[in-house]
Amino acid sequence: MKATTSDGAAIAISVHGPADGPVVVLSHGWAAGRAVWNAVVPQLVAAGLRVVTYDQRGHGESTVGVSPIGIARFAMDLGDVLSTVDASDAVVVGHSGGGFAALCHAISDSSRIGGLVLLATAAHDQNTPKGEVRLMGNPVFSFAVRRGPLGRKMISSTAGPDISRDALEAHRALFAGTNRKVRAACFGCTTGMDLRPGLASISVPTAVLHGDADTVIKPELGRVVAETLPKADFEEIPRAGHVLPLEAPDRVVRAVLELTSR
Repeated sequence: MKATTSDGAAIAISVHGPADGPVVVLSHGWAAGRAVWNAVVPQLVAAGLRVVTYDQRGHGESTVGVSPIGIARFAMDLGDVLSTVDASDAVVVGHSGGGFAALCHAISDSSRIGGLVLLATAAHDQNTPKGEVRLMGNPVFSFAVRRGPLGRKMISSTAGPDISRDALEAHRALFAGTNRKVRAACFGCTTGMDLRPGLASISVPTAVLHGDADTVIKPELGRVVAETLPKADFEEIPRAGHVLPLEAPDRVVRAVLELTSR
């Protein structure tokens, strides 16, 4: 199905599992897509959950719309997805930029959210250097990352040392498949972001997971999120990097099941 946003974007949604199961909504990070959850979804469905995945605007099969790309806009898109699937007490899982969107939405409206699982994300200090933002949109960089072995080498530093070749290739393919202008806009839109003042208003139980080898978003930033939220637990995953849906899917599943069983 698709959710149509107020600015005309079409957000592509997939729904898996029983219609009457507890709802879990998976919100991926920048330069990824629904496929990043491929190792997570079957396990959640097997546990009887109704699992909703969607492509962020400008990613995968979702269109961009007319509004500038930004955290507040992504948060509104998440609200449109929750409304479209008529979610109630949903556990929202946000990875990286999807975590920014989940936090921003929960601050403004948590009426459809029963819990949060935040993966390799933060609430502040995401001021991507302008040179890196330009690199994300550079056509030569985009061409290079589309080359299999070269592309895997270029993005290998974002993952931990134990990531499998297949998982790293999945990461590379999603990253390379994202429109370069969208990729640059996403990485540039977090400058000045500070969601910390609103975190105290989020009263739902939350699990915050972070890889201790994450070089993209430092683990201490995830710890700040957990310490600021009223009902959050923090776990640091040894030898995991930034791509937790691909590097530690079993741990992600366990965090979701722990919340849905409450």
